[in-house]
Amino acid sequence: MGLWKSQPVFTRWAGLIIVNCLWVAMGWALWKNRKKVVARTGALRNALQDRQTAAAKLPLDSPSGLRIYREASLDLIDQYRTSANKNRRIHNVFQGIIITGSIVTSTLAAMNEGSSQVLRLSAASLSALVGISAGVTGYFKFRERGYNLQSTADDIEKHYNASQFMLDEYAGRDGEPPLPEAERLRIFARYVERLKEEQRKRELQLETSSSGNEERAS
Repeated sequence: MGLWKSQPVFTRWAGLIIVNCLWVAMGWALWKNRKKVVARTGALRNALQDRQTAAAKLPLDSPSGLRIYREASLDLIDQYRTSANKNRRIHNVFQGIIITGSIVTSTLAAMNEGSSQVLRLSAASLSALVGISAGVTGYFKFRERGYNLQSTADDIEKHYNASQFMLDEYAGRDGEPPLPEAERLRIFARYVERLKEEQRKRELQLETSSSGNEERAS
């Protein structure tokens, strides 16, 4: 801020040059690696198409098709956990901004005994940043989203292991032989579909809650 006030022309030109250099560097990197990006994207699409074609040839209720469904659930677990970690990181960043910003704002307000303009502007900026961060976390509910995704991923993994090692409800009743593999796979698919539906309902509930809070605020 001091440099901006003392040398505004230099600061503007320096910022413009830095931004342009960043855009040029990003464009050059994208242009240089465009062939690799296109080739890898095409290879990924071909692999996904081959996978879907091979899976379509199998009956849905066959043991092979059910095995594919069970192994595909590992990708779903990774997807849910990745999204959960992302939501937790975003929540922690905003919480850090809220906590540190509140403390620094109070400190700057206490230090501003001489009515310093710099301290007053800094305190006002930090206070606005804290308010925006609190509003964003309250609206998007990153912590709740991360918890729901992590809980769903853990439940799917629990049923995956239980179906593979014949545990709990996959082991059959006492005194009876273990359930056959096809039956265990059907039970697993039923549980996974139910968990996915519950996760979608929780996401919809969070969206509805956020929209309702916004309407009441307006």
